Amino acid sequence: MEIIRSVSELKEKVAHLKADGRTVGLVPTMGALHAGHISLVDRARRENDAVVVSVFVNPTQFNNAKDLQTYPRTEEADCALLREAGVDIAFIPTVEEMYPTEDTRVFDLGEVAAVMEGPMRPGHFNGVAQVVSKLFSFVSPDRAYFGEKDFQQIAVIRRMVELEKFPVEIVDCPIKREDDGLAMSSRNVRLTPENRAVAPLIYKTLKKSVEWARDHSLEDTRRLVVDELNACPGLEVEYYEIVDPLTMQPLAEWSTPHNGCARGCVTCYCGDVRLIDNIKYER
Repeated sequence: MEIIRSVSELKEKVAHLKADGRTVGLVPTMGALHAGHISLVDRARRENDAVVVSVFVNPTQFNNAKDLQTYPRTEEADCALLREAGVDIAFIPTVEEMYPTEDTRVFDLGEVAAVMEGPMRPGHFNGVAQVVSKLFSFVSPDRAYFGEKDFQQIAVIRRMVELEKFPVEIVDCPIKREDDGLAMSSRNVRLTPENRAVAPLIYKTLKKSVEWARDHSLEDTRRLVVDELNACPGLEVEYYEIVDPLTMQPLAEWSTPHNGCARGCVTCYCGDVRLIDNIKYER
């Protein structure tokens, strides 16, 4: 595996791969890698001739300076995992390399960014669009891989791809979970032992709601999730919405999604750690 830190060298290496007729898969990450990230790498490995993984904590998508400061950074361990997974290139730039000048672009992300995480984290999705668009322009990947834990983010990236006309296939991959159901996240390392014991109740409640939804209205199902999670000491729901899986717009009735199965998206504080998860309602 090659570790590359400059944009110019990355472009040069990828150009050689493409000149040889090789397809390239990109897995954008912010590091602190775990088995969820490696599942994306494994799929990219199966579907492409070469795999590039970026490891970069992107400052423009943090609207909370403390969150940026405390985000885990584990480069040595990350590189060991990526080598073992058979990655061809690890792109690990500095902030100055990614943003030699201020990125003032504002993307018209539309309705997919106007709900849920949008109002809760102003500027977050624009920052995501900035960094991912840069990566796409550097790598020109055939496919790019994103985990469904960040379900709304995938819709935002698809919108950005549409706006910028990138010729890339966006591949969304299933959530990877711990044995007790907790969605894998780099933020999980910040959970205290007490909070880590409580956190699996998020997914347990989501699963319960899927069964509940078979005989109850959408609003009753939404209320069940909020009430049960808020009743758990150490958990506090920021929002729970049941949405159209393409437009991200909240639904009023089970019969109203036009783009597949409704998706329930939750953000829940576990202690002072903000966790997200989601589940599909197949009815």
